[in-house]
Amino acid sequence: MNTSRESEASEEGEPLLGTRRQARELALSLLYEADTKSAAPGTVLADFPIDPDPFAADLVAGVGDHQAEIDDLIRRFAKDWTLERMPVVDRNLLRIGVYELLLRPDVPTAAVISEAVELAGRYSTEESGRFVNGMLGRIAEEVRPEDQPVPPEDGASLS
Repeated sequence: MNTSRESEASEEGEPLLGTRRQARELALSLLYEADTKSAAPGTVLADFPIDPDPFAADLVAGVGDHQAEIDDLIRRFAKDWTLERMPVVDRNLLRIGVYELLLRPDVPTAAVISEAVELAGRYSTEESGRFVNGMLGRIAEEVRPEDQPVPPEDGASLS
């Protein structure tokens, strides 16, 4: 009998640690496929042979439904980069992150950014983590200003 905390959580039907990360990985994979095949994300999602995790399905469908708005926002913040010139993984991680920042207020800003950076480090180039972090951080400042730290008053230091 396995008495680990993780197995107890799964038996009770609660999400396991990493479940959302796995869902993001699946969403990234499906969006990567859609991007490289020039297919609509909804089509790739519909053609998936099994029912994907509901969070992954929401990310893929949400990115597909709001892709024009998401891509416009990414283009606006991408200094010296065209969307088309970005690595496919980075482009789709940014799309997932922007979708979450804009339309998933239940997901904390820090979680959106850290998960995207983690996946960029795992699946893209050496510089991708910094690039994704910087892009999503700047976008979050605009679309979720309530999550930004409040500067100290009267020039007081936090240290």
